[in-house]
Amino acid sequence: MTATPSRHPGLNLGRAHQEAHDACEVLVFGFWVFMMSDLIIFGLLFANYVTQLDALAGGPGPGELFEMKSAFLETLLLLTSSFTYGLASYCLKYRHGRGWLTAWLGVTLLLGLAFIGFELHDFHKMAGEGGVPSRSGFLSAFFALVPLHGLHVASACLWMVVLMVQMCVHGLDTGVKTGLVRLGLLWHFLDIVWVGIFSLVYLGGLA
Repeated sequence: MTATPSRHPGLNLGRAHQEAHDACEVLVFGFWVFMMSDLIIFGLLFANYVTQLDALAGGPGPGELFEMKSAFLETLLLLTSSFTYGLASYCLKYRHGRGWLTAWLGVTLLLGLAFIGFELHDFHKMAGEGGVPSRSGFLSAFFALVPLHGLHVASACLWMVVLMVQMCVHGLDTGVKTGLVRLGLLWHFLDIVWVGIFSLVYLGGLA
């Protein structure tokens, strides 16, 4: 018995989901193209941030504004959510039941929302200490980069909710399966971007 060949990077659903497996060949390729264009945007914002590190204009810098414990907790939340989404993908591919799939998606959603909540709390605290985008070039660069990532996470959470509703209404049809595969790529991509933000912005800034 020969194995079903992989058609794209990421989760390949295989023969047990033949229709969705075939549909993913084109859909996932197109989604990879979208993510690479998104990666270019993040790359430009990273470069912009690095050039503005010393542009404080007499305002607060990383040492006064960044809270390492909170950033570390946000990192743990997002990395754990990547693991739980991986478990959801495993349940999807190997047909472990819609209940388990929904449960792991729910846990992932809660972790993503917790990440957003902590990040919004950080932004509010920074604003109270004078850390607003108009204060300096450094803060403008920070708020162009970090909240954009948070907006992506919020959009991914909304997409997850929509897919869970579709799953309840239509079951695990091809549209839901291909949507879950693409959302998984986005979710793991956002984790990688956050690792870059944590390393460069938070660790680098406090160093």
